[in-house]
Amino acid sequence: IFGYSKSIRSVLKFSYHKHSTMSINKVLVGVKRVVDYAVKIRVSPDKSGVDLSNVKMSMNPFCEIAVEEAVRLKEAKKAGEVIAVSIGPKQCSETLRTALAMGCDRAIHVTTDLRTDYMQLQPLATAQLFQKVAEAEQPDLVLMGKQGIDSDAGQTGPMLAALLGWPQATFAAKVEPVGDGLVVERETDSGTETISIPKLPAVVTCDLRLNEPRYATLPNIMKAKKKKVDVMDAAEMGVDLTAKNEVLEVYDPPPRKEGIVVGSVDELVDKLKNEAGLIQ
Repeated sequence: IFGYSKSIRSVLKFSYHKHSTMSINKVLVGVKRVVDYAVKIRVSPDKSGVDLSNVKMSMNPFCEIAVEEAVRLKEAKKAGEVIAVSIGPKQCSETLRTALAMGCDRAIHVTTDLRTDYMQLQPLATAQLFQKVAEAEQPDLVLMGKQGIDSDAGQTGPMLAALLGWPQATFAAKVEPVGDGLVVERETDSGTETISIPKLPAVVTCDLRLNEPRYATLPNIMKAKKKKVDVMDAAEMGVDLTAKNEVLEVYDPPPRKEGIVVGSVDELVDKLKNEAGLIQ
């Protein structure tokens, strides 16, 4: 009888603990398909943009960090369902499968043939499409990369928070659920600062120091093929997808001049002062 009572107390304690920490029932995580970070990009001959033909594409590194953080919250019993969302062409389904293999539960693919590297589909329209998805899914938390490495705009997360009327924390280096909200340590130009979001829902954009994303294992890659991916057409979501800014020309930066090797600190200072004019 004593052993049976002890077992009951353990179950009751576990159930209460799980309920008290699960303030995040659903996480929406943004996943962007970009040119792989290791690829040396080429400008198209007409200078209209980056040449995307026959170029390796992969998940935006900052989005990988967002996915990893969402999955870690789930594994720590601090979050429930994790949903990956991507906007772009049919090939985005491959990127979403990677997110599913990393641990997301299901995915939503908002399809469009517009380029998503700022040349056609720009941050405001992207944020408005995410807003439509968020309003339908009602998540407690939206995690996104702080920026895409193609456009480096860093605008979608803040714009989404403004459209939803939710609090936001950008450039997150640490995310900790506390009570009904979050405590977020965020990167700044002078170090880090810690801010508190008293009550969810909220939007958080993820920076490099937040975590190190895992590699998807083969068994999880196979399991991901069976996970659900819902498809939505961006053209049918009531959002104006036209670009608000026009990119006139894209060109390669000028080649760097060959450097020189100096023999001492004094020689370096002399050249910086008298030849380059960088110091006085």
